[in-house]
Amino acid sequence: MKNCFLLMVFCAVLVSLVSVDAGDAQSIDEIESQWHHWRGPNVTGVSATAQPPLEWSESKNIQWKVPVDGEGGSTPIVWGDKVFLLTAIKTDKLDASIPNPEDQPKRNFFDIKTPNAVHQFVVICFDRHSGKELWRQVADEQIPHEGHHGDNDFASASPTTDGKRLYCWFGSAGLYCFDLDGKLVWERDLGKAFVGSSLGEGCSPVIHDGKLVVVRDHSKQSTISVLDAETGKTIWEKNRDEPNAWATPRVIEHEGKTQVITAASNEIRSYDLANGDVIWRCRGLTGNVIPCPVTQDGVVYCMSGYEGFSLLALEMSKTGDITDTDAVVWKKQQGTPYIPSPLLYEGMLYFSQSNRNILTCLDAATGNEIVSRTRLPELSNIYASPVGAQDRIYLTGRNGKTVVLNRTDKIDVLAVNQLNERIDSSPALAGKQLFLRGEKSLYCISEKQ
Repeated sequence: MKNCFLLMVFCAVLVSLVSVDAGDAQSIDEIESQWHHWRGPNVTGVSATAQPPLEWSESKNIQWKVPVDGEGGSTPIVWGDKVFLLTAIKTDKLDASIPNPEDQPKRNFFDIKTPNAVHQFVVICFDRHSGKELWRQVADEQIPHEGHHGDNDFASASPTTDGKRLYCWFGSAGLYCFDLDGKLVWERDLGKAFVGSSLGEGCSPVIHDGKLVVVRDHSKQSTISVLDAETGKTIWEKNRDEPNAWATPRVIEHEGKTQVITAASNEIRSYDLANGDVIWRCRGLTGNVIPCPVTQDGVVYCMSGYEGFSLLALEMSKTGDITDTDAVVWKKQQGTPYIPSPLLYEGMLYFSQSNRNILTCLDAATGNEIVSRTRLPELSNIYASPVGAQDRIYLTGRNGKTVVLNRTDKIDVLAVNQLNERIDSSPALAGKQLFLRGEKSLYCISEKQ
């Protein structure tokens, strides 16, 4: 998803695919060649088929670069020949009944003010090969009911697609479904969220087997909703006893049931996608949970890194309260991320510490260290989540630099690449292209032949 406080998971086995209805895809290869979810085809951050370039700069291996108006931390997604992106554009239309933000009294620790300007919530589709804008739709225009942290924005949740429809979640500004040519299919108002300290929203929706999952953890009544993807009608909804959290859920089929695994501060929960029943639950994460869970071989890895560090490897076959039971395969309390999600690459679990350039790699099966907390060169703060392809790890910092590592048992830097924009959004990989959303532009990076 993607950005501050939100940025806000490789199996070739078909049942591990969480975001695409397998009945709609022609083949596993077709799914693997897309980047339909902000964490990739298998929601691990890895593409099995992508061949992104090793090196680039503002003047090297840039296939195209296009300006993107407005603000958004959402990651671009790729399906077929199209790239989809969300943005929020502040207009000059003001509500005179709301004081200008600079005239409002200090409200909280971050001094986040109430907006008084109308914002457009916009969906843009680009041609994957040329960067030409194919269509844009203004999903809605409204004045947001509360502000956001300076590093967040009003378009921080990433879109997702099942190859038939595009699902765009602007949080309190609504949920919108378009066909891939930009025609509105349906829309839903799920009500307003009231995020503690007005930090902003950001959890991304997940599509699986014709059902759309939306989690909203905030300072009032938190919920999980499952909607019919074709119509937008609610299939089930459950209240959640959770404060602020921004973690996109992991949806996965396991032992005959489809589990919706939600990471949050009070509990990690697994819901039955069919009816919303809680299959298992576990305590142990810290506050303000943001990283998206990843899974491998019947184990889910959940982590958090705000006001403490926690990583829990949990067996998914159990039921009930599994806190402090043998269902906890292993756990760590050091070096886990605050904003970035982890990368799970063929048994190697990569993650950074807090939002810093300190990298850890563990053996996912045992929790044993492969790379112990090591500082990466050229990077400082990191909000984007790492991605992987071709036995390489790509880590992008807020300073516009991307460090490329060899996937091995040590820190082996293959390249350091610089772009001239701040980057908070996670990269997307498809074919021979790597897509990066900067503060003002969308880059398509591909090695020139």
